[in-house]
Amino acid sequence: MKYWVLFYEVVEDMINKRMPYREEHLRLIREGHGRGEILMAGAVGDPPDGAVLVFRAASPDVAEQFVGDDPYVKNGLVVSWKVKPWTVVAGP
Repeated sequence: MKYWVLFYEVVEDMINKRMPYREEHLRLIREGHGRGEILMAGAVGDPPDGAVLVFRAASPDVAEQFVGDDPYVKNGLVVSWKVKPWTVVAGP
């Protein structure tokens, strides 16, 4: 299994604009975490201007499927996204 990092760049005022979609977004994260696919996830910046999600999977397909299902992406709150492989040199 490999690690994959999903980077999101989000719209201004994300804190307020995300509210109608937040619960569904968090549900998807909790489900992925429960399956062992999502190891960590969270917003970055203060105020948030992006997010990072760390996946563990055989390919980037799991992260890309998350993007396709994410209401933040579907509703235009994510300006851009990318998935990159992550070579871990320290950690569990």
